[in-house]
Amino acid sequence: MDILWFLPIHGDGRYLGTQHGARAVDLPYLQQIAQAAEHLGYSGVLIPTGRSCEDSWIVAASLIAVTRRLKFLVALRPSTVSPTASARQTATLDRLSEGRLLVNLVAGGDSGDLAADGTFLSHDERYEHAREFLDVWTRLLSGETVDYEGKHIKVKGAKQLFPPVQKPYPPLYFGGSSDAAHDLAADKVELYLTWGEPPEEVAKKFADVRARAAKQGRTVKFGVRLHVIARETNEQAWAAAEELIKYLDDDTIAKAQNAFSGMDSEGQRRMRELHGGSRAKLEISPNLWAGVGLVRGGAGTALVGDGATIARRLKEYQDIGADTFVLSGYPHLEESYRFAELVFPHLGLKATPKLQSSNLISPFGEMVANAHLPASLPAPLRVAQS
Repeated sequence: MDILWFLPIHGDGRYLGTQHGARAVDLPYLQQIAQAAEHLGYSGVLIPTGRSCEDSWIVAASLIAVTRRLKFLVALRPSTVSPTASARQTATLDRLSEGRLLVNLVAGGDSGDLAADGTFLSHDERYEHAREFLDVWTRLLSGETVDYEGKHIKVKGAKQLFPPVQKPYPPLYFGGSSDAAHDLAADKVELYLTWGEPPEEVAKKFADVRARAAKQGRTVKFGVRLHVIARETNEQAWAAAEELIKYLDDDTIAKAQNAFSGMDSEGQRRMRELHGGSRAKLEISPNLWAGVGLVRGGAGTALVGDGATIARRLKEYQDIGADTFVLSGYPHLEESYRFAELVFPHLGLKATPKLQSSNLISPFGEMVANAHLPASLPAPLRVAQS
């Protein structure tokens, strides 16, 4: 499994839908999360986009100097930037980070959000535009001089003078649940990413994209975007889930659901239908909890449980084709540690790098009574691999 974490550039805290327990998301805090993710063994971090977020590209650029191995999955909304300017941004960030850039194409989303940025395309037109954008963007980064005249994009004599490190260009990630989105994924991207629906529904989406890609003579990788609530016991995890939404009132939920209902995103519609705006039954599949989606747009489900339980649920997604997981949890700094420490061992992953010297005792906990090494617990069982 390839496991990435998340940078909460739209806000973070201990509770959803309230200022209580909230914390400022400034550069020092983002640096803490990025460095923790790198130290713990996550391969990268997702940086989202939208008017509720800080700029994803500037955030990524600010963090490359304080990390060494961490990759940055940076959201790119093609309707808000020209393909030529985007190609320059992409090549520059890939070079300055020494090949640590991943690109997450965001063609859809909130139509009101897009209109505020000057995009007035219909749902399917946004995917037409994205396809033309990628036609130009990929050719530029591959070293071609491009003349192009499409329905939405026109360039003449376009050329990218400084190439990216990764050839022919940084990997493209992409998510979407509509037919238009699945067609684009099958034709253009390396990895199709879906929000965390029940495994049987995710399997249908993977199968559809896989079949469409096969008609193009292509193969596509798959991933799942999820929140996580990991604790030492299942009981503690479910208590933490309830704690996360304990300050949510019905009025706040109704306002959020009303806003989501006005979006033309098929993925957001599917997220809403998982809970219907009600707290009545939020466990929509074993250990898959839809409480986050009561007020948060986009990915709205969380895997809840102890380390072994969450690992088993991730394995179920892996069995249907997912090899990449983009995860998050509240607060993002603390949950990155909890997940790595409690779940990584069950996946055969190392939560922290081994130190070179066996004489150092500090990584194994605080000394007991200034004299004794703390006792260790039995090693957890790993999830069986099929």
